Amino acid sequence: MNRTVTVNDSKIEHAIGKKRSSFWSRWETPGIGYLFISPWLIGFFLLTLYPMLLSLYYSFTNYTLMKPKKWVGLDNYHRIFTADDKFIQSLKVTFWYVLGSVPLKLIAALLVAIILNKAVKGISAYRIAIYFPSLIGGSIAVSMLWRNIFGVDGSFNDFLGLFGVQGTGWISNPSTALWSLIVLTIWQFGSSMVIFLAGLKQIPKDLYEASSVDGANRIVQFFRITLPMLSPTIYFNFIMGVIGAFQMFTSAYVITNGGPMNSTLVYAVYLYERAFSRYQLGYASALAWIMLIMIAVVAGLIALSSKYWVFYETDTGRGKRK
Repeated sequence: MNRTVTVNDSKIEHAIGKKRSSFWSRWETPGIGYLFISPWLIGFFLLTLYPMLLSLYYSFTNYTLMKPKKWVGLDNYHRIFTADDKFIQSLKVTFWYVLGSVPLKLIAALLVAIILNKAVKGISAYRIAIYFPSLIGGSIAVSMLWRNIFGVDGSFNDFLGLFGVQGTGWISNPSTALWSLIVLTIWQFGSSMVIFLAGLKQIPKDLYEASSVDGANRIVQFFRITLPMLSPTIYFNFIMGVIGAFQMFTSAYVITNGGPMNSTLVYAVYLYERAFSRYQLGYASALAWIMLIMIAVVAGLIALSSKYWVFYETDTGRGKRK
């Protein structure tokens, strides 16, 4: 009798131990993974999620640095849409900036990527030299340099003077100031170029060889092969470029500070003005959340339209719409 009980107890203990080991084995690897990504998780919750939620709360208050917070509900949003002319102006400038800079930047990046997609001796040096401006393009130093280049006595006007052309103050003229910022953005095409270059290398060369046999020239190959096969890469660069353009701040703030006559008052500069010049942090928080929603809507529309122009390879090797 005692022996039977002992045997049964040992079997029960063995079963319990097996279940425990099975439980811990299932969580051992994920637990180590969470341990390794814990610095990122801590940073995300403390430096991203918490400030976002705090900003959402502030957007419903009249929070300033000068007086205690007071809940005002939707008053900030109502004032923005009904009584803030600068908000409308910043929207216009931002959308014009996005429409002007993003397509031209993508076109420049794609053309340069096609040129650099050659098996030529020393081509890596050319790629590095062209990519380098993108590493420093968004810096304050480059923005100050750009301001000097396109000023009244800048080197660009000196260059035009060689051909007898009297240049204007490009950044001090309301009709040309925004285009000066757009040109600076186009000059920073290096990151998009590298991504395009990677996409071009994934296109099978057999497609070009087969089309050449059928009599297709370079232009036909570009529109019939290169663009469709590169459409996922174009889509990625396009949507990232749009998101980045909506948030453009450094160049506009350093070069023109929103002037002249608010012609370069992009949305981020106006938000900064409300937050750190007028100390209206609650109002600025509402502006920030409007920007977030605006970017989400535009990105969503681009994503919805992608099914009509973005193509992916299937397992059979044929192009298929998303």
